[in-house]
Amino acid sequence: MKIDTGLNGSISQAGRRAAELEQAGYSGVWTAETANDPFLPLAVAADRTESIELGTSIAVAFARNPMLLANIGWDLQALSQGRFVLGLGSQIKPHITKRFSMEWSRPAARMREMIQAIRAIWDTWENGTPLQFRGEFYKHTLMTPFFTPDAKDLGDFGVPKIFLAGVGELMTEVAGEVCDGFFCHGFTTEKYLREVTIPALERGREKAGKTMEDFEIVGPSFVVTGTTDEQMDKAATATRQQIAFYGSTPAYRKVLDIHGWGGLQDELNALSKRGEWEQMGTLIDDEILNTFAVVGPPETIAPELGRRYGDVIDRVSFYAPYESDPERWLPVIDALKAI
Repeated sequence: MKIDTGLNGSISQAGRRAAELEQAGYSGVWTAETANDPFLPLAVAADRTESIELGTSIAVAFARNPMLLANIGWDLQALSQGRFVLGLGSQIKPHITKRFSMEWSRPAARMREMIQAIRAIWDTWENGTPLQFRGEFYKHTLMTPFFTPDAKDLGDFGVPKIFLAGVGELMTEVAGEVCDGFFCHGFTTEKYLREVTIPALERGREKAGKTMEDFEIVGPSFVVTGTTDEQMDKAATATRQQIAFYGSTPAYRKVLDIHGWGGLQDELNALSKRGEWEQMGTLIDDEILNTFAVVGPPETIAPELGRRYGDVIDRVSFYAPYESDPERWLPVIDALKAI
């Protein structure tokens, strides 16, 4: 199993941090589009590393257009010498329309077309295929030599892989059909993964005439761990609050429904609208916490992750929404690599 982690913090530290994570044995590092741009740190990291994979988890697709994403993906693939993964996600409607001031409609269909458009653009640049992409949401029909990157940029490694994040069945099916991998949202349980996510991915692969072979799944990864009671308590509190935050989102209600906890979503949503963020975390009891997260001292994390997900995921990226020392994770990493 591949073990990944986040590349967080200031862009000025991205190169040094990525080099440290490569030295520590991680397979890949991911940036998230939260308070900072997700692509710029990876350009810095590419220059300071040699083998670790570099990707976005995620970049907000609908804040951009296919041509822009094709350009960014091409350049980061060239800069990293074939180590870049373009990881995309839809975000939710309020962020797209109110934060990014972009259009939102039929997100799964729009995402499918966006990724097809990116691939069409890459095909033009790589193989000289005339650009004639006409879809419902995007049209790309103009490409002249002046705006065409040199195909030699990509050497013998080719265009980047595209991964997609999702929770709902339609978006997950799109990932299976048009992508190379899938990010399970942190707000995913073993039951939801096996009963909803995997079947949807398989349906998508079948549409494309493909199997699950060579398709990568990045598994859910909430982890609560520590070597003292104080560390465990802090980790559990922060994780409860993060689970509650996700649980307040109507789009994610199906994950709670499958466990019979759908009513919790109404409570969390009401509290979120009143800004009672800390109170929300108190509604996540031990049963819910242990369902979404692997909880225990460091030596128990790898065996439990392996038990839950070892036969269905290819890589895992720890989601630990709390401060922790790197040494806490070293034995976990070593144990997971053997799974």
